[in-house]
Amino acid sequence: MPHCIIEHASTLDSNKLVSAVFQGALASNQFEPDGSDIKVRAISFNSYQVGSNQSKKSPSDFIHITLKILSGRSEEQKQLLSKSVLNALNTRVRNSCEITIEVVDIDRASYLKAKC
Repeated sequence: MPHCIIEHASTLDSNKLVSAVFQGALASNQFEPDGSDIKVRAISFNSYQVGSNQSKKSPSDFIHITLKILSGRSEEQKQLLSKSVLNALNTRVRNSCEITIEVVDIDRASYLKAKC
């Protein structure tokens, strides 16, 4: 049931990133085998600064992924998920950029889901 939120430089292809993150989450084997419970979305940014090496002509690209999952998984499972997504990005997205990933627990008691 992860909610995978990709924040990235607008110079990167959102569709490639969405596909790579989906495949990485699926490869972790922690969700439905067909990936039906994996949700991925991307937000691109035109204005950003990565570190102090800011060049007007070519700022460093970035990808930050937040993986929101229901609480209860072990640290090992969270690490496996992060590494699986990172591996998928490294093999599918060819670009020199900084990639960061964080796993965030969603409180089971307060999480609600409804069809619209």
